[in-house]
Amino acid sequence: MVKNKVVSNVKDEELIQKRRDQMIKGAISLFKEKGFHRTTTREIAKASGFSIGTLYEYIRTKEDVLFLTCDAIYDRVRERLEPAFELQQPSRESLIKVIESYFYLMDDLQEEILILYQEVKSLKKETREYVLQKERDMVGMLEKVIVNCIPEKITEQEATLIANNIFIQGHMWGFRRWILQKQFSLDEYIQLQIHTLLKGLPVEN
Repeated sequence: MVKNKVVSNVKDEELIQKRRDQMIKGAISLFKEKGFHRTTTREIAKASGFSIGTLYEYIRTKEDVLFLTCDAIYDRVRERLEPAFELQQPSRESLIKVIESYFYLMDDLQEEILILYQEVKSLKKETREYVLQKERDMVGMLEKVIVNCIPEKITEQEATLIANNIFIQGHMWGFRRWILQKQFSLDEYIQLQIHTLLKGLPVEN
């Protein structure tokens, strides 16, 4: 399944996008509070500002709503991060800027990222694979930045591992917030993670 294969009775693409944006916003607040399985489509419709009948004009199942929500979260991450990846002069300093941008974004989207990890398992195999591929694509973007920003030779495996570490460290700020955010400010967390990362990179000549 891809986004345009979520069946709608409505033919107006602009209206479909508007209604689905409302739906996603309402669903995120409910999934945060109750989780996917305990949330009903009637509650999603109410939180979206329209009737259950209107809801079913734009989707067929509750899983459609979850899929659209997960897809929209990854789209937001990509849209926010892509400008940081447009590097004119790749260097260690620009790599640091990319990592900082990523961590700040993860702070903004803590609840949304938790929804992804908690609920993506509820998608069917095809839709789950589509959503997870978006995550792999973002890790791939980080890998390219790492390779471009480190002039010293770095292996493909090393770039892959570093990219995945950065990715998870960003998520960890939300996952472990119950303890991390009592001990570190966001800026302290970012700087310590970057310091640890740089210690493991090849030494500049």
